[in-house]
Amino acid sequence: MWLAMKYFVIFVGSLLAFILAQRDDAIADDKPSKAQPHFVEAEKDFPREEKNLRKWDAPIVADLDQDGFLDLILNDHGFGVRICWNNKGRFAKPYDLVMGDLHGITVGDLDQDGNLELVISPGGGSGSNARNATLYRVDRQRKFTKLPGFKVPLKLMRGRTVKLMDGDNDGDLDLLNFAFPSREKRKQSENYIYENTGTGHLELVGVLPKIEMNGQKTLVTDFNNDSILDLLLYGHGHVKANQGKGDLTFDEVTDTVLRSHINDVTSIVEIDYDNDGDVDLYCTRGKEFTAGETFYDSETQTWGFYTTRGAFQFEDLVVGDILKIENYQAQWPNKKLCIGESAYEYEFPGETHSGRDIRLVNSDALGWPEKVEAKSAYLGYVGNEAWRFAGDIFSPTTGVMHGIRSYPAYDHPKGLSDVLLENQNGQYAEVTLPSGIRHEDHTTGVAVGDFDNNGYQDLLVIRRGDLIHTNQSLLYLNQGDKTFELVDDHNIVSPELGAIGLGTEVLDYNRDGKLDILIGNERGKWHLFKNKLTSGSDSNYLLIEITNSKANHATSLGAVVEVTADGITQTKRVGSTSAAYSLGRNTLIHFGLGENTGPVDIKVEWTIGETVQQTVSKLNRLVKIAGESPE
Repeated sequence: MWLAMKYFVIFVGSLLAFILAQRDDAIADDKPSKAQPHFVEAEKDFPREEKNLRKWDAPIVADLDQDGFLDLILNDHGFGVRICWNNKGRFAKPYDLVMGDLHGITVGDLDQDGNLELVISPGGGSGSNARNATLYRVDRQRKFTKLPGFKVPLKLMRGRTVKLMDGDNDGDLDLLNFAFPSREKRKQSENYIYENTGTGHLELVGVLPKIEMNGQKTLVTDFNNDSILDLLLYGHGHVKANQGKGDLTFDEVTDTVLRSHINDVTSIVEIDYDNDGDVDLYCTRGKEFTAGETFYDSETQTWGFYTTRGAFQFEDLVVGDILKIENYQAQWPNKKLCIGESAYEYEFPGETHSGRDIRLVNSDALGWPEKVEAKSAYLGYVGNEAWRFAGDIFSPTTGVMHGIRSYPAYDHPKGLSDVLLENQNGQYAEVTLPSGIRHEDHTTGVAVGDFDNNGYQDLLVIRRGDLIHTNQSLLYLNQGDKTFELVDDHNIVSPELGAIGLGTEVLDYNRDGKLDILIGNERGKWHLFKNKLTSGSDSNYLLIEITNSKANHATSLGAVVEVTADGITQTKRVGSTSAAYSLGRNTLIHFGLGENTGPVDIKVEWTIGETVQQTVSKLNRLVKIAGESPE
């Protein structure tokens, strides 16, 4: 009897548990699943070169052959500019366009012939080699042609910033061409503004006031929402606001637009974070490494260093008989590494522009020279299991050494807070903390995109890092109530040591309606992260391809796109990114729509004021707009 009762109780309990589980499953099925972005490296789709190379600026995105898939322009600083052709969702091996020291790059149809032009600003050899910006044309068959210079050539300069923009609202593209100031120019400005005469010819029509040092970093925006493009300049001192007057002239209005000065800014991006139709701003902030700065992790026994422009000698490194160096980067003109008492030159196999891994045995590096004379780095085994590293160099030099048993702590500068600025009738108020953005770090770049397709723009922030650890980006998801949530399980991580975080860009490279991410690390690699967003009922989207306007063929670059669905309006500008010196041409604009299933109203306004409106009912697809009749 007791045994029967026991089994009856067990049976009833199991039955009750089964019923409750079925109820919970039914409730769960009734609830809409929340879309969650997660990223994986798209190794098969992106055959990058496996080298740690220096970079310049954020990556550049443009549909160069105009086949509907976005291509990549990658600038490995001092090595060359490369093109990655997109073959319907898979990139080809990088193609070398031009080799050498290149800086800012911008893309647009300069002469309105249907093909695109690239303007590339070459470096100036730290003042020893001022040059003109060069132009290339690319056709729809992927053929590049170097164009001859203009009758009156573009100014010689230590090139930095080039950005094509319609600054006078006539539908064609003008050019900002800014230089790092040369000593020879003394107090003259080298921030040149060129007007497009309508035939693709560029004529110098003005200059912006002189800016010191690297203050040529520029965001093209419209902070007062008057459909005339404005400029924010930064990089040295505080951010400066320049309001466009519609004739390629600008008035500085910093103290009117910004309620306080913002310093140490490394990038700025447009973001309409509250979907109210005006331009809010996000500023990343951080300090650069300083000469002699070191990093040490006692658990992994990993040590990293940064030095530049002058003599250096680090504390002796206790490591033992074998010294292993990872991603050692020393560039022209002081690339030599001298070994031991005789200071013989270490022979690197292959090219020496990218990062090198080195393994030295103490018996091949014994002693230390009596005099350290040459402009080079010196490395020697000095006894008692210790190695000495010193020298005198010009260009930034970095590296990571393994097996270091101890090292004195370095007093690093405290991290800074990024700044989110809300546009309040053309003036900006800081809303960083109320929005939930609370990190203190040294950040270098940012990209905006709706990664979870909920209808609100999110933020991906790139951290500078510390050379000796993997670098995990910061992903803030917009909650739709003017706040962001920091998520950790996104997998946007750069694993290479000795690299410095730099820039990023977003694109839907395979046109699946999910925004992907491209990151370029200074002294590191390019990383393409594919968005593996879990599809749910709240992750609908539209891709809208914007071409030149139908009536007047006004440039698509700078056109403003509005999408309204279920009473919520989103606004984006074609081509706007956080790139400090460059400007791409991403005409494939992505909008997340959340749970909305249609209809969706689309409005496009080109820079000349021409508009087109269209309503679509079918979502989760590509819509092309060039002034066609409504669907």
